Amino acid sequence: MRKLLVLGLIFLFSGCATLFKGTSEEVSFGSNPLGAEIYIDGKLMGKTPAAFQLITKKTYVIEFKMGDKKKTINLNNSVGAGWIILDVLGGLVPVVVDAITGAWYSFDMKSVSVDLQYPIPNP
Repeated sequence: MRKLLVLGLIFLFSGCATLFKGTSEEVSFGSNPLGAEIYIDGKLMGKTPAAFQLITKKTYVIEFKMGDKKKTINLNNSVGAGWIILDVLGGLVPVVVDAITGAWYSFDMKSVSVDLQYPIPNP
């Protein structure tokens, strides 16, 4: 009975998305050819292939560089309507928790890959 009460309190004072999904997601990065440098928001993070845990509340500018070739991608997020509905059904506290933590968000892409082998026209 005590365990059930503790689980009920945790659910009551947590948001559904925070409790079940978390506030970060793993995103994998690749390139053709392999070995391109990966810059996330201007910071060198490594070379392809790689995967990083990124905070879903943020949007990121991903830049791939290899020699004189460069490709930039925006990694955007979106709000999952299902999480909001579950939170609203749970009351005000879950809505506030998930809104503050950003757990409602998910990335539009779980894998980002670019082709740097062929000439890329400059816009």
